[in-house]
Amino acid sequence: MHPHPTTLDLEAIRQQFPILAERINGHPLVYLDNAASTQKPLCVIDRLSEVYRVDYANVHRGVHTLSQRCTDLFEEAREKVRRFINARHTHEVIFVRGTTEAINLVAQSYGRSKLMPGDEILISAMEHHSNIVPWQMLALQTGAVLKVAPISLEGTLLMAEFEGLLSEKTRLVSITHMSNALGTINPVKDIIRLAHARDIPVMLDGAQSAPHLPMDVRDLDCDFFAFSGHKLYGPSGIGVLYGKESLLEAMPPYQGGGDMIRRVTFEETEFNELPYKFEAGTPNIADTIALGAAIDFVEAIGMAAIADHEEQLLTYATSKALEIEGLRLIGSAPQKGAILSFTLEGIHPHDIGTLLDQLGIAIRAGHHCAMPVMDFFGLPATARASFALYNTFDEVDTLMDGIRQVIKLFK
Repeated sequence: MHPHPTTLDLEAIRQQFPILAERINGHPLVYLDNAASTQKPLCVIDRLSEVYRVDYANVHRGVHTLSQRCTDLFEEAREKVRRFINARHTHEVIFVRGTTEAINLVAQSYGRSKLMPGDEILISAMEHHSNIVPWQMLALQTGAVLKVAPISLEGTLLMAEFEGLLSEKTRLVSITHMSNALGTINPVKDIIRLAHARDIPVMLDGAQSAPHLPMDVRDLDCDFFAFSGHKLYGPSGIGVLYGKESLLEAMPPYQGGGDMIRRVTFEETEFNELPYKFEAGTPNIADTIALGAAIDFVEAIGMAAIADHEEQLLTYATSKALEIEGLRLIGSAPQKGAILSFTLEGIHPHDIGTLLDQLGIAIRAGHHCAMPVMDFFGLPATARASFALYNTFDEVDTLMDGIRQVIKLFK
């Protein structure tokens, strides 16, 4: 039996996503790779093409009609992002290529101007490579030390150990809000409270949380927050860095070039105000506007309703997975997003992924850009099914039938 019916009109929602009507290897597509990237609704696809058909021109400096119109649409998207994450000001919203660039921006602009040899940066053992490598690079550049807070075997952050690692040398905490490999939702309010008690700023990697949970950066009181458009039903190559105004004001620019300047002579350059100080060059105009359309789309459905539906899917999928002999779930935190990482006894995750694809089921198999997590669990890789607002309970059943077929093949 399926759990109590979802409040979402899944039929109507699914019709908004043309790709979901595809057949793969003769089977209807069951798309369960949403943690890597989500599919796009018609309103986003149409908005993207409409910008190029009727609105497109370069933004911010043109006096002609198209430039002004496009600038208005671009800045309207910034306001939509501000509202979506409940930032105080639009100038606290910086457009970047994605979460990865946002973290690199903070590492290079905030970190390089602040960190001295012996200073410490604190992350957790469940981070995506994008929230490890920029800090390793920063540590090499500055002589700072990267500290890693440990996790439990169920995939939760060990809070006592985390707190013990906060010291007078800690200059920044950067932590994932929701783990892409385990689904764990970290107690970020507690993390931020503990860090702020010692005047340590906190960056949140929101790549997985922004598409799935209601978001309020002021309520969380985080200092930096990053997310990507392509995981939020928007285009790829566009993302957001939110930063508190006072921190962004004090940070030097990350890149130099057009739009981030006020005045240039060969002797010196006067930089532009926020947010443009961090937006060098012609921005990703059409994709930014289409990100605004993606935000409109999820807000019309309601982030709380989306979170509720995905939680039901996860509960149902977890109970069904536990019935399968030889299946081991990786990551069983009590607070968890709709991500099911698993292994099958004696079968490599890549084989699982390849065989499920023959049945039209798209999952991810590998280390999920979280190699240290795999090392911790003593695994080369996992198979990962990740759910989104358009997935159904029937698709969960199809996945479980597929897994049983894979096991049968290997027997």
